Amino acid sequence: MHDDRTLVEARLKRVLDERIRPAVYPASVPLDVAVWNAPGEPVPVAEGLAAEPSPTAVGEKWGAPWGTSWFRVTGTVPKEWAGKTVEAILDLGFDENMPGFQCEGLVYRPDGTPVKGLNPRNQWVRVAAPAEGGEEVRLHVEAASNPVILDYHPFLPTQLGDKETAGSEPQYTLERMDLAVFDETVWQLVIDLEVLGELMQELPENSGRRYDIVRAVGRALDAVDLQDVNGSAAAARAQLAGVLATPAEPSAHRISAVGHAHIDSAWLWPLRETVRKVARTTSNMTALLEDEPDFVFAMSQAQQWAWIKEHRPEVWAKVKKAVADGRFVPTGGMWVESDTNMPGSEAMARQFVHGKRFFIDEFGVENDEAWLPDTFGFAAGLPQIIKAAGAKWLLTQKISWSQTNRFPHHTFNWEGIDGTRIFTHFPPVDTYNCSMKGSEIAHAAKNFKDKGVARHSLAPTGWGDGGGGTTREMIAKAARLKDLEGSATVQWETPAEFFEKAEAEYPNPPVWVGELYLELHRATLTSQAGTKQGNRRSEHLLREAELWAATAAVRSAEFAYPYEQLDRIWKTVLLHQFHDILPGSSIAWVHREARATYAALAQELTGIIDKAQRALAGEGTGALVFNSTPHTRDGVPAGGARPAAIEGQSAIASRADGGFVLDNGLLRVEIDARGLVVSAYDLVADRETVVPGGAANLPQLHADFPNMWDAWDVDEFYRNTVTDLTEADEVVAGEGASVRIVRTFGESRLTQVLSLEPGVQRLDIDTEVDWHETEKFLKLSFPLDIHAERYASETQFGHFYRATHTNTSWEAAKFEACNHRFVHMEEPGWGVALVNDSTYGHDVTRTVRADDSGTTTTVRVSLLRAPRFPDPETDQGVHRFRHALVPGAAIGDAVREGYRINLPERRVSGGSDVAPLVTVDDDAVVVTAVKLADDGGGDVVVRFHESRGGRAKATLTAGFPASSVAVTDLLERPLDGVAAPELADGAVSLTLRPFELVTLRFSRG
Repeated sequence: MHDDRTLVEARLKRVLDERIRPAVYPASVPLDVAVWNAPGEPVPVAEGLAAEPSPTAVGEKWGAPWGTSWFRVTGTVPKEWAGKTVEAILDLGFDENMPGFQCEGLVYRPDGTPVKGLNPRNQWVRVAAPAEGGEEVRLHVEAASNPVILDYHPFLPTQLGDKETAGSEPQYTLERMDLAVFDETVWQLVIDLEVLGELMQELPENSGRRYDIVRAVGRALDAVDLQDVNGSAAAARAQLAGVLATPAEPSAHRISAVGHAHIDSAWLWPLRETVRKVARTTSNMTALLEDEPDFVFAMSQAQQWAWIKEHRPEVWAKVKKAVADGRFVPTGGMWVESDTNMPGSEAMARQFVHGKRFFIDEFGVENDEAWLPDTFGFAAGLPQIIKAAGAKWLLTQKISWSQTNRFPHHTFNWEGIDGTRIFTHFPPVDTYNCSMKGSEIAHAAKNFKDKGVARHSLAPTGWGDGGGGTTREMIAKAARLKDLEGSATVQWETPAEFFEKAEAEYPNPPVWVGELYLELHRATLTSQAGTKQGNRRSEHLLREAELWAATAAVRSAEFAYPYEQLDRIWKTVLLHQFHDILPGSSIAWVHREARATYAALAQELTGIIDKAQRALAGEGTGALVFNSTPHTRDGVPAGGARPAAIEGQSAIASRADGGFVLDNGLLRVEIDARGLVVSAYDLVADRETVVPGGAANLPQLHADFPNMWDAWDVDEFYRNTVTDLTEADEVVAGEGASVRIVRTFGESRLTQVLSLEPGVQRLDIDTEVDWHETEKFLKLSFPLDIHAERYASETQFGHFYRATHTNTSWEAAKFEACNHRFVHMEEPGWGVALVNDSTYGHDVTRTVRADDSGTTTTVRVSLLRAPRFPDPETDQGVHRFRHALVPGAAIGDAVREGYRINLPERRVSGGSDVAPLVTVDDDAVVVTAVKLADDGGGDVVVRFHESRGGRAKATLTAGFPASSVAVTDLLERPLDGVAAPELADGAVSLTLRPFELVTLRFSRG
């Protein structure tokens, strides 16, 4: 039997490749082709259709990088084709092995009606079925000559990633522009043979079912007349009918297929090209839905829907109809499929606010699921955000990419930092571009880790990133796999239908507590520092703009709250948190535009802040300090303004062995002649911070050449080589109690100012790097005299603990991790925090002290990398970072100092103090947002959480007349079944669980 099977497989491959597939189109005639090349950026559809093209032909080159060519194809259906199905075959020069990463096209009729997209595995356009013969054919193709950036082996630096450097050499050659007869019977035979051939390969060697298929395929191939495939295809199909009709076993694994096209909102193409990728894909899918009654397609990322609405109204009309029919399904409920590690608390919340609200407003659809198949790991604070947004399920896929440990579940409850649990599915098919191949279906069934107690899994099915989505071939395969012996069963379902079934059959799934850490792509926490700084700055400027604009609008009838402006800015910031923009893994064009966008947003938000603060300050020449942090600061209340009251003084003195000593009565810092911190003594606790013999604020440089995925990855072996940058060109006293250090290395220059302000137990570290290295990794090291088995990293609405040891492979794999504004570690009664204004990546290690008297813990913050792919000039130029070392810090101090370094005070001339719009009487309760309600009614919305990981009793008081208050979800809707808290004299008393997130909506009366 084995020999028969091997022979049949070999025979099947050759007959399919050389005879049967070519017979799908048994007759063809060439089309006439003309082309018009749009100058510069893409033009509106009407302009492209109206342009006068010049003749061209198959074999001609076309398409400068990032260009747009409008092809006009014309022809006549031959009379003798009457009664046959006729299609146009339009091959722009595709490489079928790379759907989504090359040229693409969108076909229009002369009246501007979109027909469908053209992609490497989707080159056909239906002309007539059946044809009458003699029909005139005229189609227009908007073709994008996107260059091939990703060729996998090797990852070579390329200038093609930016239109400013890509050149003008044509990228593609027209391969085929024909009218052709489509033989439906032969096409169905191809699908029959592919399904059975793929299933045959997956069945056990001694399987009777396998033998049945081998014999049936052999009989079918015998029935094919190789000189008349079209005439014999029906007879061949008849030989396969029996094995295709044998039903699946009752215990077969069940797969919910969801039509899908994962489209990165930017990656190896700019944002503007994603607008067109989405238009092409949705045109494909609306056309396919019309032809396939069982098919269901789901699309996430409200931003992509909004792009269609704004830029392609002719496509939007078709999408709206398909949604109304219930088969084109909005999913995910987020503005984009964002990174979830780096976005701050409010930004992560607003991803759901803006995403869910778009789908509700446009379609009356509210999603119960978060849909994040490709995101690079998931922060431990995410579950309660999902719940607070009114959702209850999560789908992800990327964890299958982890290099070290295999995740132990496919369906499970994920528990976040506050105890919230979200029912989560991780499809065992291990791809979010399933094509219905037998190997994929078999893998899903074999790989499913929850078998025995659960039977359902989900398969996102379709080519992504501009590959065109689900194809008719995938649908035809799924139809055969709906109930086929030897295979898992396949049924088209919506995400909600899958989750309802999966949750019902698995009432007590296993629980995973804490972050879902991806053991890959760790360098995305550092790559493209400018993009990350723009994000962090924008998040905090938005906090300020909402706070002061809300305060001014409530206090002054003359100040209008900028609803539409803030809405637009939020959506722009959320877009740039997409999981290939914020992580720094896109082409140069994307990051160049991102830096410009962030600069423009900063200017716009600063304008809102200035206007609101001037309105609040009133007339006068006194210096008011506005405090945007959630804690009292130098005598200024949180969310208020008054003259600053700074007590104490700082001093600087020379050090006997060279260097300087900074002292403010709370902290004494010694900086040696190398510009390194050799002591940071907590005078209050009588405790040293820096390990004896160690040096903190030590710049360290590593070689950084990962095995793959340059901008994405840092591999653990990078630690094998390190250069301590101890040589200083200059160590001099600066202004006040500060020291300026200058170092040069390679082609780069590092300048730091270390300062100790009066009245604070904090060493400020301002760093400027003029960076011109290649394939290097720059870190700042802080060896701390502290024994800690775990440390805290800030995440959304709280913090999360990671081990400092490597007891297991799970801990060892976290050699680069994410924090927001702080990391913190402590021994009982004394701790240390390291806070930052714009960095995310870090590592923490334990080592034996030099005197062998125990262990010390070293924290290193990641500053810069220099990968060459996909942006060969990544991070070249000047960067500025702010950090602070906070000895003696409890976790509450870490929270406070993290906000302080990210929200510097603003000084405005004015005549009167500004009372806060809301106050909270417990510093453990942190207010993350004060704003006016999004619906424009003037209600005040306050969002806050317990920040220290303990219980809190707090009273929140409104600084304005409030008639009522409600507890709401993130979308500012009252929570069902939750009673309104008592409002007494504008005050609300609440008891919060550890890290509990609460949103209150006050009606003004």
